[in-house]
Amino acid sequence: MFFNIIHSIFSQYNVIHYTTFRSICAFFTSFLIVFILMPRFILFLKSRQSEGQPIRDDGPQSHLKTKTGTPTMGGALIISSVIFCSIVWGDLSNKYLWLCISVMLGFGAIGAFDDYKKLSKHDYHGISPKTKFILQIIISVCCCLPTIYCSTPVDTMLYFPVFKNWIIDLSWFVIPWAVLVITGSSNAVNITDGLDGLAIGSVITTAICFTFICYFAGHLNFADYLNIKYIDGLSEVCVFLSSIIGSSLGFLWYNVPPAKVFMGDTGSISIGAVLGFISVISKHEFLYAIIGGVFVIETISDVLQVSYYKKTHKRLFKMAPIHHHFEKLGWSEPTIVFRFWIISVILGVLGMSLLKIR
Repeated sequence: MFFNIIHSIFSQYNVIHYTTFRSICAFFTSFLIVFILMPRFILFLKSRQSEGQPIRDDGPQSHLKTKTGTPTMGGALIISSVIFCSIVWGDLSNKYLWLCISVMLGFGAIGAFDDYKKLSKHDYHGISPKTKFILQIIISVCCCLPTIYCSTPVDTMLYFPVFKNWIIDLSWFVIPWAVLVITGSSNAVNITDGLDGLAIGSVITTAICFTFICYFAGHLNFADYLNIKYIDGLSEVCVFLSSIIGSSLGFLWYNVPPAKVFMGDTGSISIGAVLGFISVISKHEFLYAIIGGVFVIETISDVLQVSYYKKTHKRLFKMAPIHHHFEKLGWSEPTIVFRFWIISVILGVLGMSLLKIR
């Protein structure tokens, strides 16, 4: 580990063994990597993508004018930065750190394959939803099994916020539940990634909240005080989450309207999956639904639109997901993005408040 090498040289500085210090270092390192390398990476993507990301022809017509030619797969640099910083600043003996890395790599590969298909066919559809869903299930199961059944004692309980006595033993259903959360989160973030900066801004808020949650749940005294499940070693995930926050901020610098680069499915699918996975291993799945409420709202609006249209052949919203509905109402893209960011922050504060109320 990098921090062990530094410690052997500067043995008097024990601070580098603190999770908080290494998380801060991971944050700044990941931010600088993406912020400095992204301009060159954008040029590289443009040289390989002659037409940029394919734009929905049934979407807002303004997108065809403003977004055509914008390179995609910027999420590849986010993933690379997160994994590099996690390895450099993280405790490599921690299983949760490696599992988070595995989830990000696995789902990142699915997203990259989807982006490649879109670019090669010049079609925004990419791989089929069925194929994507099967691949997501396989990777989710492979990453969840060692988390749940290789821990002692095995914890198959489902915990609820606010009500401390509401605990359900999922037993064998714990794996399908975990798969549902991870794949659902992955696709929810992917659906939200439709306007410049919208998804990544909400990701930052969610990741910040779960950095605190993982830190509290990984320390016995804090977990006991907050009356939440104590999970030994979980605090190391803070290094990983801090890397996500730093990389996302670096990416956001180039993704604010008008975006110079899109993170594509490579970024949205992998980041969404790893946030869902962290909610599973921290035992705060329902709290994640509140903190990541923007993702939930976007997904529900899409589901409602499809269901309502199948039954009535009419549209419930002018267009789904809901951020396009507001575009159709005449809201400018920055207005929608900033207001959704505000909602994300409010939901984050609400979720963190419920952490203590039990």
